[in-house]
Parts: sequence; structure tokens; C-alpha cells
Amino acid sequence: MVNTDKRQRHKEGHRSRVYEARLAAARRRRNRRLARVAALVVVVAGLVAGALVLRGRDDDQRVAAGSTSSTSAPGSTLPALRTPPGGKTLTGATPCPRANSPRTTKFAKAPPMCIDAAKAYSAEVVTSEGTMSVALDAKAAPITVNNFVVLARYHYFDDVPFHRIIPGFVAQTGSTGRPDFDTGGPGYMLPDEKPAGALEVGSLAMARSQAGVSGGQFFFITGPQGAALPAEYPRFGKVTKGLDVLGRIAKAGTASEAGEPTKVITVERITITER
Repeated sequence: MVNTDKRQRHKEGHRSRVYEARLAAARRRRNRRLARVAALVVVVAGLVAGALVLRGRDDDQRVAAGSTSSTSAPGSTLPALRTPPGGKTLTGATPCPRANSPRTTKFAKAPPMCIDAAKAYSAEVVTSEGTMSVALDAKAAPITVNNFVVLARYHYFDDVPFHRIIPGFVAQTGSTGRPDFDTGGPGYMLPDEKPAGALEVGSLAMARSQAGVSGGQFFFITGPQGAALPAEYPRFGKVTKGLDVLGRIAKAGTASEAGEPTKVITVERITITER
């Protein structure tokens, strides 16, 4: 009888230990699943926030010429961004710019094809942090490159700040509106040219709004998060010299959807070269 009781207690103890081991294993599996789900949520949230950063509500909102107001987010301790100086408004068809064309910031129509398909184009982007050289890919994105060249030769981008900078993601500029920077385009949207090739650090691409491709806002990819963006942003150039400058610009960003810069960085001018 005693031996029978001992065997019974031994069996019950063994079953209890097996049960506890299985329960612990189940808890570990559940924790691993929760960790994977949490990581996926973080990645998806980052990509969604990134996509929102590159989108605007209305690229065609009119802005008073000559405005010099400064704005930052309510309650923000970050430096205010100065609205760029105003320029001329073209009310009819957009002519191809001349060598001495005055600064123009509003256009009634998108420009005609002004670049020469047989030539190669590059841009010298002078910023307050230094100068970058950019090779423009007119073969892959002729409409987008033509628009960028025309606006640069109209001095559209002069004195325009980088309004959204997110380290490891993008540095975005090209808005001439008041600094909510979801507005302030040249007055038109661009056709949705399909990008050629994958995005990478140093790539130059156009931002989008819900209505389509922005007429003026563009961004540089500054890190792996940006390079992982979906292939829906027209890629039309790449930094060939000055990645260190782009790195300094990226360091002035903040890790938020708005990406408010910690210092004011401007595009002083963009000079186009053709050969």
C-alpha cells in the first residue's frame, strides 16, 4: 500500500512538472509572437509616417507675394522657418526661361518641354550647409527633370528652406508657401512619371499629394528608411558629390512625422548645367 501511494505521488509529480514545462514553453512562444507583432507595428508605423511626410494636402494654394512671416508648430521650441521672398506670377502659358529670367513663384500652367533630349543635365544645389552636385536622369524621367530645370532657372527654389528633415529617412524642400509646408506649390501638379530603379541614399525624388505628384516639393533620401519607400515617388536624380553635406542636413532633423528641423537650413540657389 505504501509503495502504491509512493508510485501514485511520483506519477502526479511527474505530470505536474510536464504540465508546468509545457505551460512555460507556451508562455515563451506567446511572448515571442507578441514581440514580433510589436516590431511589425513599429515598422509599419514608421513607413506610414514616412509616407505622410512626403504628402501634402494641396500643392496649389495661393500665397501672398512678398510674405516674410515665420512659423513653427504651436508650442514648439524649434526655430521658426522664414517664408521665402515672393516672386512674379505668370498668368498665361509658361515660356521656357531665359538666362536673365526673374524669380517667379506662381505659374498658371506647367512648363512646356524646354530641355534638349540629346543633352545631359546636372544641378549644383547650394545650401546653407554646403554644396551638392546632382546628376539628373532626363532619360528615365524627362517630364520631372524638365520641370525641375525650368523652376531652377526661374529661381523658384532660391532661399527656400528644408521644411521636413527626418534622420535616416528624407530631407524635403521646395515649398514656397507659409511654413505649414503642405501648401506653396508652383500652381500645378505633375504627371505621374514612373520611377526608374530603386531609391537609395542620395536619390532625388518628387513628393506627392493625394492628387498626384507635387509640382515643386522634392526630397533627398538620407538613410535606409527612405531607401525602403515604395516605388511611387518619381526618382529623377542622384547626389554625385556632397553626400557629407546631405549628412549634415540630415543631422538637423527630428524623428517625428513633421520632421521639424532643429536649425534653419535653406537652398540658397540651384544652378543647372547642360552638356
